[in-house]
This record gives sequence, structure tokens and C-alpha cells, in this order.
Amino acid sequence: MREQVQIDGVDVYLAGKGDETIVMIHGWPDTYRLWDAQVALLQTKYRCVRFTFPGFDIEKPRQLFTLPQVIQIFKHIIEQVSPNKKVILMLHDWGCFFGYQFYMQNQTMVSKIIGIDIGNVHSLEHRASLTASQKASLYTYQIWLALAWRIGGRLGDKMTKFLVRLLPCKSDLQYISACMNYPYYLRAFTDSLNKAPLPIISCPMLFIYGTKKPFLFHSKPWVDHLSKQKGNQVIALDTSHWVMIDEPEKFNQSVEAWLRGSSR
Repeated sequence: MREQVQIDGVDVYLAGKGDETIVMIHGWPDTYRLWDAQVALLQTKYRCVRFTFPGFDIEKPRQLFTLPQVIQIFKHIIEQVSPNKKVILMLHDWGCFFGYQFYMQNQTMVSKIIGIDIGNVHSLEHRASLTASQKASLYTYQIWLALAWRIGGRLGDKMTKFLVRLLPCKSDLQYISACMNYPYYLRAFTDSLNKAPLPIISCPMLFIYGTKKPFLFHSKPWVDHLSKQKGNQVIALDTSHWVMIDEPEKFNQSVEAWLRGSSR
């Protein structure tokens, strides 16, 4: 049975009755629906919490959220869904970027992290690992989305959906609009995200990434360092950026096995 509550204007969905809570945070251009296959499996043993990223819900007014505002919303959600116990974070895409920042400011609220496909993406080390053409591709699609957010309206939506089809993304077009692009706008036209500290994770972490894409969103030294830490695991799957959609069974098995092992 699914429960729904609203926290800071965000619709939060809860399922399962396990002792541990997994908070699932997606990225662009997704919604809480991204995690359907994970909730179906994990809700038998865990309490699953998910929501559409602040500002991404097509049914709500267009709004730009700053990094501190997003972190504060995450904090309020976690405080209400798990007031007396640490949570497990399951993060993908922009959910990783904002989720890592939340963790670094609120380490006492997080027991473990499952990071999906995004590592030290905004670091000099990561940029140095990319070729000139890869850097150009990265810049082109990000500035396109940033401009689509700034333009907004029907044209902004058309620009966004054009890129969604071109990449291609795995999300349902009916839930996609330019309102989802504001993190790209913040990165391209302000320094607020560029000045954010690099992710330093000291709790147990599972990092899963796809290899079938034009470039990686992490550097090799970053995953090498991560994998050497006690309790951590790094898994590469033959998928696109949307690992949990391309290979849901392998992804779910990897997550379940790691969670089971890390609880011993």
C-alpha cells in the first residue's frame, strides 16, 4: 500500500514497512516514477521513499531552487519520514550532485549511499579525462538545456523534448518540460553550483555506472579511491546512463546483495 504526504510543497510517496528507509532521488529529466522497478523489489524489506525533484513536477508552478534550498527540502523530507534513524540514499544524475552535497552537510542523517552514474563530474580531474570532442558534447547539451529553461514556455519545452529524443532519454515525454532544466541554468549562468565542494563520501557506498555512453561522468582515480574504502563497491554495467531501466534485474540484484552484505 502506498502512502502519500506533502512536505515543503513536494509530493512524497512511501511504500514498504522495513526497519531501514531508502530515500530515492532522481535527476534530469525524470520523476519519482524512475524508481518503479526498485520499489517493487525493495519494499518487501525496506521502507522506500521517493518524490519528484523540487521544481521538476510539470503540474506545479515553474520555480528555480538554489542548492541550499534543495538541501533544506531534502533535510525536511528525511526528518519527517525517518526522524529517529539514518537513511540510505539512492541517487541518480542530478540526484547524485545534490544528494552528495546534502550528505556532506548532514552526515549524521545518512547511513549508506547508492550512487548511480555520477561521480566527481564537475572536478578538474574529470574534465582532464575527457577529449576535446567529449567536452564539446557535454557543453553543447548542457547550454542547450540552460537556454531552454531561460526561454521557458512552449519553445523551451520543445527545445527540451527535442534533446530528450535526440539523446535518447528513457523518460515519458508527457512528464517532461523545460522546468526541469534549472540545474543546468544554475551551472551555466551562475557560479552557485560550480563552487560546490567535490563529493567526499565517508559512509559505505555502492557506485554503479553504465559504460555504453559517449563519456563517463566520473574519473578513474575517483572510482579507484572509492573502491579501496572499506564497505564500498564499484560496479560497471553494460548500459546507458539509465542503468536501472536498461538492466533492472542486474541493478536490483547488485543493490540488494550490497545492502545485505553491508548490514552484516
